[in-house]
Amino acid sequence: MHGERKVPGGKLVVVDAGLDNDGEVRGGPARLRDVVLSGDFFLEPDDALPRLTAVLEGAAVDVPFDTLTQDLEKAADGAALIGFAPRDVTLAVMRAVGRASTWEDHTFELLDAGYQGPRMQMALDEVLARQVAEGRRRPTLRFWDWAAGSVIIGSFQSLRNEVDRDAADRHGLEVVRRITGGGAMFVEPGNAITYSLYVPDTLVAGQSFAASYEFLDQWVLRALRTLGIDATYAPLNDIASPQGKIGGAAQKRLAAGAVLHHVTMSYDIDAQKMLEVLRIGREKMSDKGTKSAVKRVDPLRSQTGMAREEIIDALVAEFERSYGLARVTLDDATRAEAQELADTKYADPEWTARVP
Repeated sequence: MHGERKVPGGKLVVVDAGLDNDGEVRGGPARLRDVVLSGDFFLEPDDALPRLTAVLEGAAVDVPFDTLTQDLEKAADGAALIGFAPRDVTLAVMRAVGRASTWEDHTFELLDAGYQGPRMQMALDEVLARQVAEGRRRPTLRFWDWAAGSVIIGSFQSLRNEVDRDAADRHGLEVVRRITGGGAMFVEPGNAITYSLYVPDTLVAGQSFAASYEFLDQWVLRALRTLGIDATYAPLNDIASPQGKIGGAAQKRLAAGAVLHHVTMSYDIDAQKMLEVLRIGREKMSDKGTKSAVKRVDPLRSQTGMAREEIIDALVAEFERSYGLARVTLDDATRAEAQELADTKYADPEWTARVP
């Protein structure tokens, strides 16, 4: 088995190992054997290398990430690790045993699901993530095309605290609740760019939620910079530029083994309508450094002068250059599975108001 970890801004860490299956025969986990730890890193003193290797020798293939990292940190006590850290060794081990992966390990698909209403958009996110987790679908990128306007609240938000239902009804906006956390989204056809990534959880193995947000959106930052936007990531989950906030991300990790990560970026938002519909209070705005939500939302249209479709094309092109993409359309079986969920769970007032 062979696993590599190129540390961003650092060095290459490589783990080669065999597998001892005796443990499986006795009902336990398989274990690493004949481990070789190597790379172009710097390490002092020399005897630190065999100390680190000894931790890996005999390690169970299902050892928790944090446990192995802590054991490596103890073995590295007093040593100088330059260009890498103990967690990078753990990540190389995880890749060797198939518990972690890189972008290059996957074949990605770009799914065209057509124009969909709010409930169907929510259902598609859940179904597609579940399909990836169960191995029924390759890792997938999907850009949303909205058939109607909507207010989408986070999984844990209070419905009455976040949305003015009368204003939403007046503007013909359907209110739905998604399965990811985070804040409310206000969308109308043509005013936002929303995309979802459905990936195996091995792609973010060993990463905190905070780290994985920026990791999964690095390709977006690169694409926006090619359009002349000085895009950066503002923790925890915002994409921003010097002119203001561009968009926000939300994420859910499925127990079955996949990550749903989606982002909504403003294109040509009606800020006044947004303020009528969303109850954006003073407390929420208190740490944003501005006096109004209108100033916080600086749409992509004003920063690029480009059509929404041109921006999406640039985003797709960057992802394809970086990781490759095969284009697919929504199949009938997935459409039916999502439609049933849209008509049951996402049409159920109890789900929408599960946090009143």
